[in-house]
Amino acid sequence: MAKSPAVDQELSAVLNQLWKLDVNRLKPGKDYRINLQGKAGFVAPGSNSAQDKANTPLFSYVNEDKLKSMATYRHFINLLDNYEMSTGVAEKVTSEELQENDLFLEAILKTEVMKHAHTYLVSKGQAPSDAAKFKKQLYDIWFQLYNRDRSGGQDSCGFEHVFVGETKHDKEIMGLHNWVQFYLQEKLKVVDYRGYKATDKDQPDDNDHVLSLQFSWKGLVKPLGSSFIGVSPEFEVALFTIIFLKSNERVTKTVVKVDEYMLEVVVCRHGHSIGTSYPKLLSSNNRDL
Repeated sequence: MAKSPAVDQELSAVLNQLWKLDVNRLKPGKDYRINLQGKAGFVAPGSNSAQDKANTPLFSYVNEDKLKSMATYRHFINLLDNYEMSTGVAEKVTSEELQENDLFLEAILKTEVMKHAHTYLVSKGQAPSDAAKFKKQLYDIWFQLYNRDRSGGQDSCGFEHVFVGETKHDKEIMGLHNWVQFYLQEKLKVVDYRGYKATDKDQPDDNDHVLSLQFSWKGLVKPLGSSFIGVSPEFEVALFTIIFLKSNERVTKTVVKVDEYMLEVVVCRHGHSIGTSYPKLLSSNNRDL
């Protein structure tokens, strides 16, 4: 019998507090609706052919008025068109884009989610207590450009990879672990949801806040992606930042119990910045596992 993964109890307690404080999380069935449809099949590595097990988009409804009424989402959405899609192409950051980065960080730092995360990180000696210095630390973790593709100069950053998505030489999708970006790209008809990914004993439902899925983006297939659904940008930044700062390992995999979800949160470093980060759903209390 497989051994159950050890749950990080201290981190689980912190993340459950962030979950309770996440007042900007959207409610499934009310603020948004998803349509899971069929279970996605196997896709060979490097292949862009996949049988589509979903005839319609994942998101059948999102209350965009509510999204745009909340500052963190509004500023988050403004960042999504700031990046070159392909690695190997150096990013050119305008003064307007720098201002948009700053406005987003200012907005999330005003939330109780980020205030609690900051307090916790200060208590662990992992963040400066000064708010301006903490903001600079967040900037370096998420927005500092680095060289992901050796041919491309400064062509990537943590925010782009995790929240926006990028491609490797226009042949492979990397990142794109955010539900708002996924929804907006679906709306533009450049993302095609292909079905959910799950074990036979762990079928997802429309109310789940964590989902593994298969999709294509501008003609390229991602065989398996994973993301939170409905949670706020500040919750994701807080969670991934905390796990990033708790270890200097290149890859950190942390098992936590958040609300009804048993998750493995994966965070990979790229020097002093995030390379990638995403949640993997291990189990959910609302199903018999």
